[in-house]
Parts: sequence; C-alpha cells; structure tokens
Amino acid sequence: MSTKVHEALAWASSFLAENGREGFAAEILMRHVLGDVNRTEMLMRLHDAMDEDAYAELKRAVARHADGEPVQYITGKEEFYGRTFLVNKEVLIPRPETEELVEHMLTLISNQFGVEEHVSVADIGTGSGAISISLALENERLNVYTVDIAEESIDVARWNADTLGAKVTFLHGDLLQPFIEQGKKLDVVVSNPPYIPDHEIAVLETIVKDREPMRALSGGEDGYVFYRRFMEELPLVLKEKAIVGFEVGAGQGETVADMLRETFPGAEVYVKEDISGKDRMVFALLGK
Repeated sequence: MSTKVHEALAWASSFLAENGREGFAAEILMRHVLGDVNRTEMLMRLHDAMDEDAYAELKRAVARHADGEPVQYITGKEEFYGRTFLVNKEVLIPRPETEELVEHMLTLISNQFGVEEHVSVADIGTGSGAISISLALENERLNVYTVDIAEESIDVARWNADTLGAKVTFLHGDLLQPFIEQGKKLDVVVSNPPYIPDHEIAVLETIVKDREPMRALSGGEDGYVFYRRFMEELPLVLKEKAIVGFEVGAGQGETVADMLRETFPGAEVYVKEDISGKDRMVFALLGK
C-alpha cells in the first residue's frame, strides 16, 4: 500500500523531533523531494500517494538531517533578501540577521552618496555571495567587488551571481590585500567576518561546527582577530568620505565600535541592534 504525502510528512517530523532536530525541517525536505514545490502546492498534495523514489529520497534526506547535516546543504539552497542562493559545504549558510546588514547599508549609501555618483563597494568574505549580490541587484549604480580567501567559495558565489544576473567582480585574496596591492580606493567596505571565539566554537551545535566551513566561523582566540586586521588595512583603502559596516557577534558591538573610533577619529560610529534586540551591526561614517 502506497504512503500518502501527509503520512510521510508526519513520520519525518516525528523522526526528526526524536533525534533532537526541529520538526518543521520535515516540511522543507518534503517540498524539496516533491520537486521544489511551494508550501501551498505541498498542502494541496497532502492526500496524494507518494512516488516510491520520492519517498526513498525523503528518507535519505531526513536521515542526513537527523545526523547533523543542515537542511540547506541537503536542498542546496537558502533564501536571502528575497532571492534563492545556491549553498554547499564550502560556504556559510546566509542568516536572516545579515539581511539587516544589507538593508541598512543600502540606506546609508543612498543617504551618503548622490544619485549620480558611482559608488565602489567591497564585500570582504564572499561566502555564497549573499551580501555582494544583494547589494549589486538592489542598487545598480554600485560597483561591487567581493574578496574571499577560498576559491571554492568564489565558485559558489560566481554561480549565484550568474544565475541571479548580478554584476560583481570577484577577487581571490586575503581581506583587503587585493585593493592595497592595486592601490585602489573604496567608498564602502562591508563584511560579515568570522567572529566566534575559539572557545565558543567547541560548544556550538554540531550542525554548525561540524558541517559549516570553519574558516567562516573562527574569529581567533577572542573573536576579534579579523576586526583587528581590518583596522590596519581599512585606512589604506578608504576614500576620505566612506562607509564601513560590520556584522558582529553578541556582545562584541561596543568593542568593535571602539576599534573604529580609534582608527578613524572624528568618524560617526554606532552600534545597531538586530530585530531581536541584539547588537549585531557596527557602522562608521567617514568624512561627513
């Protein structure tokens, strides 16, 4: 007797819950194996019999997630700023909080620069390309560059840019070094760098620490190693009038803000909370 979609969904949800995973992941996996259908389409098919191959694929996907593999790596995608991005084990899974970094940066750019100006923006730490591609698509007058130390990440981001139709220049290198070497000056630098202290990585959920790329997580012994390097390199690449925007970890906002104030005396520096009320972003406006 064939299994109906709602029966398979109930099994998957229970199995995941028993294995310490969120039950709602079953719905995401079901939609994926049914052919990447939306939620409404899935609900309309709840009483349909499942194809045997699709049910077998669901069982494999559920087992992988129960074993600690992120849902996004199983489905190969994640939503960010209203668009679907390819993700795999070479890139950090884009988080909703980072959408707020993009949104506020777009507002600052509009406020700081005239509509006729072409603005050079560098996103440092490409990952899936979520930040750089979103900026390029939301404001077409931005000249967007993005840098990553891992060619594997750049490959993923380049695919996303091509698929989504974004004009982004990809550079392989370490932080701001490609711009320093070229003597290029920038209007905007934005980054969601690795910021988790090494001692905290040990207690992260296995679904994060054992599956997502460590190079995108570890911020060194105290979590600030990349921010310190930025303070050394930013003065070498920023124009007199410029914007800096960072994502930070919980409790890191004021420390990073103080670093920016020390590096750029006279700049307007502030910490911005995310929608959950956590200090999540730090911005510096230079040459106002």
